[in-house]
Amino acid sequence: MVSNEHMSKQFDVELEVLRSLVLKMGGLVEDQISRAIDGLHTCDLDSIEETINADHRVNGLEVEIDEMCAQIIARRQPAAGDLRLIMTVIKTITDLERIGDEAEKIARMAKLICASDRISHPRFNEIKRAGEIALGMLRDSLDAFARLDTSAAGKVVRQDQLVDEQFQSILRQLITFMMEDPRTISTSLEILFVAKAVERIGDHAKNMAEYVVYLVKGKDVRHVTVEEIERESQA
Repeated sequence: MVSNEHMSKQFDVELEVLRSLVLKMGGLVEDQISRAIDGLHTCDLDSIEETINADHRVNGLEVEIDEMCAQIIARRQPAAGDLRLIMTVIKTITDLERIGDEAEKIARMAKLICASDRISHPRFNEIKRAGEIALGMLRDSLDAFARLDTSAAGKVVRQDQLVDEQFQSILRQLITFMMEDPRTISTSLEILFVAKAVERIGDHAKNMAEYVVYLVKGKDVRHVTVEEIERESQA
């Protein structure tokens, strides 16, 4: 008969593998975002194509992790903190997969813009700045997950406001360009599509940070104010 201690150690190993796979998936998505944003500036079509093709690897990891979570629940019947971890993982990989989709959208739009030879649009720098903030949020959310750091998670939630402000600023500027010169409408709409994708990446990274607070504190902080999340994360 297998001892309870041995079973417990096996369970710990399975949970650690699960955490490692989430961070691996996060690393792939980080690379996708970075390549996609750079593609707008460099028009390196080979790199852009690699970014688009990488999406199937992210999707594959989501399926693998999801199946592992289902098996653990069925075999281990986890409770309390262990169950919260698995629920957090399931929610986190969903957001990571969606971030990967947004990165793919940016790469496809970069491919379109570069192919049309309309790459001198002045809003690319603002897009890059917003993308850097969103990418930083993702990295910090993954780091907070790895270290169970609720304080870092609270800071990520606060940063989402910066991405939203950047998006609104880009939107206002693009509307002005389109009104002043109708010839910029096509490119402006393409840039707006990219800006919205970046804004959505920030939203998903924020969700991931909120899951860390739930994992550590056992409290669902979705749909509450930033101030409430910060108080909960620092308690």
